[in-house]
Amino acid sequence: SLEFDGDVAILSLDHPETRNALSWPLASELNDALDHLGSARALVLTGTGKGFCSGGDMSSTVEDGQGFGDMLKVGLDSAINPMLRKLAALDIPVISAVNGAAAGAGMPLALSADFVIAGEGSFFVTAFPNVGLALDAGASWLLPRLVGTARALEALILSERIPSQKALDWGMIYKIVPDADLLDEAKALARRLAAGPTLAYGLIRKAVRAGQSSSYDEALAREVEAQRISGNSADCAEAVSAFLEKRAPQFRGE
Repeated sequence: SLEFDGDVAILSLDHPETRNALSWPLASELNDALDHLGSARALVLTGTGKGFCSGGDMSSTVEDGQGFGDMLKVGLDSAINPMLRKLAALDIPVISAVNGAAAGAGMPLALSADFVIAGEGSFFVTAFPNVGLALDAGASWLLPRLVGTARALEALILSERIPSQKALDWGMIYKIVPDADLLDEAKALARRLAAGPTLAYGLIRKAVRAGQSSSYDEALAREVEAQRISGNSADCAEAVSAFLEKRAPQFRGE
């Protein structure tokens, strides 16, 4: 479900009876919702009910003559990966509010946000090998960059629960808050970001992701272009005027 709180969009995985299992239809709904953020200047991604996401929907229908893995390939190519690409390409900051379990594909989905706020009782677990599977949803790209190769392999192969405190110690997430305060804390951060120079934030989030797989020279060139665009923005002009006039700037994301 998609709702708005001023300049903040709140996108909830809303299938609590399966702990928000990431079925192909749910992924497609998320993908569609990302096209309808309107003028929102920050996005909060969370789960309805007792868990953020329990992982892939293992009850997905396998057609006659189709292998289970072939069914997974179709769903990943047609539903999951397009949604993840669209999420990564957003021009606004993204916050995930992780309640309960972020399991299987739900783990890299949560970690795809720019800021991951976790409830005290939440945990992360890849779970893939527990059902004889490898990995998906960008886990192989995200985890080594967040926590290093050794910890990524620990998470992906041993598939042990990573409680929120361990995730914080590993550098996987931004912050832990009491479970009851989770959504309020995520919204407060989103409102703070939405009031900022969101054009610049969008350039930063894209440059950081691209820089993780580019050369140093490519990163420098990308930063030059990001500064050109942001330096020519109305927000930058407003910040300069505010500095000279000794007042707080009023950013509009333009």
